Amino acid sequence: MPPPIKFRFAPKKCLQAVQWMLLTANEPLEFQTILKTAYFADKRMLDEHWRSIFGATYRAMNHGPVPVEIYEMLIEEPYYLSELDLSGYPWKRENGHWVRLIDSDSDRRNTLICPSSIPEKDMAILEEEFARSRKMRFDQRTRETHRMDWSNGMKRPDNRMAYEDMIADDNPDREEILEYLTSMGPRIVL
Repeated sequence: MPPPIKFRFAPKKCLQAVQWMLLTANEPLEFQTILKTAYFADKRMLDEHWRSIFGATYRAMNHGPVPVEIYEMLIEEPYYLSELDLSGYPWKRENGHWVRLIDSDSDRRNTLICPSSIPEKDMAILEEEFARSRKMRFDQRTRETHRMDWSNGMKRPDNRMAYEDMIADDNPDREEILEYLTSMGPRIVL
């Protein structure tokens, strides 16, 4: 059995993606909207471009996949702040599992329209999957993410989902993608 596919998490891309989502929505967002956007975008990126956008570790939870590191950033876990050279996140958690943008610097907000750490093709997928996630209700997003990759993750002792399971079974390049990512995943710069 080959080793699992792993990527290095990209906190700067995550920071900019969450800021962009909050700026685009122009209102507080439910954690699930952001977390499912990341999942939908990563899953699609794997199938279309053979890599992840964020490189997050996914856990199968009751309401679907949760990218652990992104969740940690949403709850303002200080761990990533030193790597991002920040003293605090530009959002605040409110009402349990909602988050709102607190950065009022208009020049900085304008630079987030096209986040600099997110390549164009990643951003295109992120935009489409964010629009899709926002149109869904909580229960719809949950149903949409309870697929085989989630089911397999629920069977593991640590509920860890595998990127291998996220690649579509009917993808004609599936075996080649698996072979490539098994060897190159940790070395890919996201």
